[in-house]
Amino acid sequence: MSGKTAVVIGATGGIGAAIADTLETDGHFDRVIRFSRSAESPVSLDLSSESSIRDAAAWMKDNKLSPSMVFVATGLLHDGSRGPEKSLRQLDSDWLVQNYQINAVGPALVAKHFLPLMDRNDRIRFAALSARVGSISDNRLGGWYGYRTSKAALNMMIRNLSIEWSRKNANSIIVALHPGTVDTALSEPFQSNVPDGQLFDSQRAARQLLTVLKGLKPADSGKLFAWDGTEIQP
Repeated sequence: MSGKTAVVIGATGGIGAAIADTLETDGHFDRVIRFSRSAESPVSLDLSSESSIRDAAAWMKDNKLSPSMVFVATGLLHDGSRGPEKSLRQLDSDWLVQNYQINAVGPALVAKHFLPLMDRNDRIRFAALSARVGSISDNRLGGWYGYRTSKAALNMMIRNLSIEWSRKNANSIIVALHPGTVDTALSEPFQSNVPDGQLFDSQRAARQLLTVLKGLKPADSGKLFAWDGTEIQP
């Protein structure tokens, strides 16, 4: 990856910031571009706004930057007033749509605008944060309707993207990654049930995810992998 450009989407979040920091420290890339909604971003990028995603990609193109890695480090599980649903009666259409927008639609639109910027002759990597709870076969507890189903949708988006893009670049690696439970604002309300040793700080989570991503091959494209490198079945 020497002499390359990496892009991190959601670079002010707990995992996103750690991913960007780790990429810069490792020195495998000449440039690490951090996109987010903050004023520090070269262009404000909001996953709920396709025009902002398009503008960020245009900024990359204007600056003649072709990323060899794009990492979408975003996710929605709760906000100030709403959290994951525990039962059917808690379903709310607006909250479901918001889950899908941030967890599935947004990353897909990032792929729409950023994959064409990536070198079709290079081994490129496109990754998005997913979750084990988005696995249909692994679901034994139920609940968390919006989060589970939107992450399952993301996993299908990743699979679709990998199939289409393999026809354009046989060396492309497009995957979803499960980070485990990371000590960030997203997981904070749910950390009490995490077994000892299974709550990761963001820097450790970043190193684990990047180690997995760097070790994958084109044959792994379209799949969901956990932080320890094991494949999670859909």
